[in-house]
Amino acid sequence: MFYDRDPATVARELLGAYLIRVTREGRQRGRIVETEAYLSRNDAACHAARGRTRKNASMFAGPGTAYVYAIHSRWCFNVVTEPRGTPSAVLIRAIEPLEGIAVMEARRRLSRTLDLARGPARCCEALAIDRRLDGWNLCRGQRLWIAAGDRPPEPLLCSPRIGVTAAAELPLRFFLGECPYVSGTGRWNRAAVPFPPLEN
Repeated sequence: MFYDRDPATVARELLGAYLIRVTREGRQRGRIVETEAYLSRNDAACHAARGRTRKNASMFAGPGTAYVYAIHSRWCFNVVTEPRGTPSAVLIRAIEPLEGIAVMEARRRLSRTLDLARGPARCCEALAIDRRLDGWNLCRGQRLWIAAGDRPPEPLLCSPRIGVTAAAELPLRFFLGECPYVSGTGRWNRAAVPFPPLEN
């Protein structure tokens, strides 16, 4: 299974895939351009580092489960990886909007496509992802799922994760290097380095 692997591998291979959301307003779709991996072991920034709680229970579910959590009254969306009971996940940090852009603009109350989903909370707002989708099975191909995409033409880069204070040195943020839709700027992107091409 695609998601039943270590989160760093899944995070890399999600670049270029399509995040799809279907709501009453229709279908919204974007290309995933930035991700972050959170490890089940030796990663103090992982939400499950101190054990299972009611809020992070979805991280312990099967691979391909949605884990949606709140930060500063906004939502962030993760994909659970590895076998059931192993709490690791990939945060979707940014997408390039491709379909249903008018719906995203209405939700975000702006018309600048570049900023619609450039950042994890913006992405969730643009796609109407909230706590009601926590625990959702992303493999069902309904409401919210991820579809395979083409291999990105942009260089693939990695850097330390953004906005974490614990385990901040780990190079677990992955993104498309020449894509304007990624959320990181400044020191995060200056610290980025290429990583080896993905295997066929």
